[in-house]
Amino acid sequence: MSHPPLTPEARPSGAVPELILLNGRVATMADSGDCTAFAVLDGKFIATGDDQAIRALAGPGTRVLNAEGRRVIPGIIDSHAHPDTYAVRLRGWTLLSPEQVGDRTELLAAIRARCAALPPGRWFAGHRLNERAIGGYPSLAELDEATGDRPAFILRTDAHMGLANSAAFAACGITPETPDPPFGRFDRADGRLTGLVRETAAHVFLNAIHGQDTEEDIIEGMEMVQDTCLSHGITSVSNALCPSKAIRAYQMMRRQGRFRMRMGIMASGREDGLVEALIAAGIQSGFGDATLRLIGVEWCPDCSTSGRTAAYYAPYRGRPAEGEPVPNTGMLLYDKEDLTRRATAAHRAGLQLMIEGVGDRGIDFALDVMEAALAAHPVPDHRMRVEHCCNVTPDILARLRRGGFIDSSATGFMDELGEAYVAHRGQEEMVNMWPHRSLIDAGIPAPGHSDFAVCRANPFTAIAAMVTRRSASGADLDARQAITPREALAAYTTLGAFAQREEDEKGRIAPGLLADFAILDTDILTCDPTAIAGTRVLSTHVGGIEHFRA
Repeated sequence: MSHPPLTPEARPSGAVPELILLNGRVATMADSGDCTAFAVLDGKFIATGDDQAIRALAGPGTRVLNAEGRRVIPGIIDSHAHPDTYAVRLRGWTLLSPEQVGDRTELLAAIRARCAALPPGRWFAGHRLNERAIGGYPSLAELDEATGDRPAFILRTDAHMGLANSAAFAACGITPETPDPPFGRFDRADGRLTGLVRETAAHVFLNAIHGQDTEEDIIEGMEMVQDTCLSHGITSVSNALCPSKAIRAYQMMRRQGRFRMRMGIMASGREDGLVEALIAAGIQSGFGDATLRLIGVEWCPDCSTSGRTAAYYAPYRGRPAEGEPVPNTGMLLYDKEDLTRRATAAHRAGLQLMIEGVGDRGIDFALDVMEAALAAHPVPDHRMRVEHCCNVTPDILARLRRGGFIDSSATGFMDELGEAYVAHRGQEEMVNMWPHRSLIDAGIPAPGHSDFAVCRANPFTAIAAMVTRRSASGADLDARQAITPREALAAYTTLGAFAQREEDEKGRIAPGLLADFAILDTDILTCDPTAIAGTRVLSTHVGGIEHFRA
């Protein structure tokens, strides 16, 4: 059954739809069920129903979109990504993902070629390196040979670790005797730097490179980011760990009318003073409008499983990288008392809390902080989120349910990094990694996200992994946690909206909601699950306006 459409007689005077879609297989994701057609007015859905009923609403000037029997879905909501850094990296960094470099020889050749083309003195910056896919990290000597005297830094795909060459260490004043920064590490072997740097040690080099970024750089790069998102049916994205520079850039874009999609801000607790400034100004979650809105505030105390830095109770398995601590149970990046104080102040001020937890020890740490904040200031519908929330053991699942927390699940990791999770944590632990079947059965909201540019923006490869429980490389992620295609789509629509307190605006195709939708070339709800990953978006519409067509 569908929502009853407005009849011509009941339609308010002048309320002629701007757009009607007909002949679709519309997954409304609403309680009303699926339909074949809908109507749009003033950027919102005003009716859903069958073709005959919706066609009757059309008037002079109504645009008619024939979906030609294709699957139509609500606009994808990517509720945790990094469009600001992606924007800058698309403009000036070198992409080193497995799609670009197949092995270490190709990696070094790509670095060598790019360095030869850069102006003298300019840093080489690369991103999305996946050492497991190319046969291991290059040595410091190999990196120095490829880059010469030019400072170079390569960010691993997880964005928690990186490789620096000797010139970069020198430019930043780092020697083998330099103490490790708090919550970070310059890896050493036999007293010498290996080139590999972890967590806050990587920030030394990132700060050197990103220190020259401007708001204009972000704005220019965001044109490419929006193109990428819209080509994948993404109509809303939330910027995790969003710094003040990006917030300023997004406000400029809003004033200039340069947004073609919707942006949520998760203000960065990593930037000194930013959350405190929001508290002092009395700005609360929800501030803004449907184009640009403050969602909440975020801290990142936990790290990366694929990079072997996320906090677990049991040590990592497999061969450690040169200079890695042995045994290695990962690291946490905040003192619990300090983070509890910060988070409690933000929560009390009306800011939705989002704290990253990846390993079981990291998730427990995040929950400890949020439970303390709730004890200090109880709020029934708090919607506090554990970001990424990968290793959900039965005890953690019970804790999430008991506290009413949201599992903001890094489903993109399943697709691209699943093989590393198996290698580092063991096959038997996969039943607890991103356990969406158990989460759904327990009634725990678990929206999915890409974390791009850590992983690719494409949501359909991640949706496929949720259904098949196989990574892109074929790693077995334990089929006992497989879910249906419709349940996986809900993670990127209705649950994405719920996690941001926007369920009354988006995430479904229903009267009164924003007319954000996409038309697909594949019926992801009925096709062979192995075909979902190859889904192409034919068109993407935001507020009823087409912003992408294949």
